[in-house]
Amino acid sequence: MNFTIAAFYRFVSLPDPAALRDELRAAFSEEDLCGSMLIAGEGVNGTMAGSAETIERLLDMLVEKTGLDRADVKFAHSEERPFGRLKFLVKSEIIAFRKAKVDPTQAGNYVQPQEWNALIADPEVLLLDTRNHYEADLGTFNGAIDPGIETFSDFVTYVRENLDPAKHRKVAMFCTGGIRCEKASAFMLQEGFSEVYHLKGGILKYLEEVPEQDSQWHGTCFVFDRRTSVGHKDFEAE
Repeated sequence: MNFTIAAFYRFVSLPDPAALRDELRAAFSEEDLCGSMLIAGEGVNGTMAGSAETIERLLDMLVEKTGLDRADVKFAHSEERPFGRLKFLVKSEIIAFRKAKVDPTQAGNYVQPQEWNALIADPEVLLLDTRNHYEADLGTFNGAIDPGIETFSDFVTYVRENLDPAKHRKVAMFCTGGIRCEKASAFMLQEGFSEVYHLKGGILKYLEEVPEQDSQWHGTCFVFDRRTSVGHKDFEAE
C-alpha cells in the first residue's frame, strides 16, 4: 500500500477538545489511518498517514471542525506504514511551551517559502532555528543560529538570556512544519521584539516548493516518523 502522509496544525479556539477527539475516533478507528494528533483548547497538531482517500476524509473533517487551511498541509508519501498506531490525544497545549504563557493567535509575520531566501540574506536579520539541537545537527539554513536547546520550552530561557529587543530588531525563525516558530514568534512579540518573521509551512514546505538549485538549506530535515529525515529529493515530482 502507498501511504499518503499529511502534516498539519491549526491554532484555533476549541471549547471542547474531548468532543472532537471522540468524533475523530468514531470516524476513523476502523480505517487504515495511523499517526498521532494532539487536540487542545488552542487547536490541533498532527502527522497522519493512510490511503489517499482516508487522508482526504480526515482533512475534510478538520476543515469543517477547525477551519484548517488545506493549502498549509504538508504532504509526503511512503511505501511502508510510517506509524505503528493511531492516537488522538487531548493535551493542555498542542505544542508545549511551559515556561511562558503565549497567545499563539498573535504571531509574527508569515514569510512564504519563495520569499525566504531574500529575507535571510538581509544582514540585519537574526536567523533562529527553533528546533532541538539534535534536529539542527542534521541540517539547517545558511547563517542560522542553533540555540542548542533540549526541548522547545527551553527556547524561552534562551531568548531571555541571550537576545535583546533593542539590539536584535529583525528576527526570522523556522522549524520543521511551522508550528513551533509560529508560537515562538508570538512569544518574542510579547517580549518586546518589534519585527518577527517565521517561515510559513516550515522547512517541509520550503523543501517542497523551493528548487534545490536555489536552496539555502543544507543537510536533511529531521521528521518524527520512521523516515527519520527528509531532503529536497523526497519532494521531487515523480
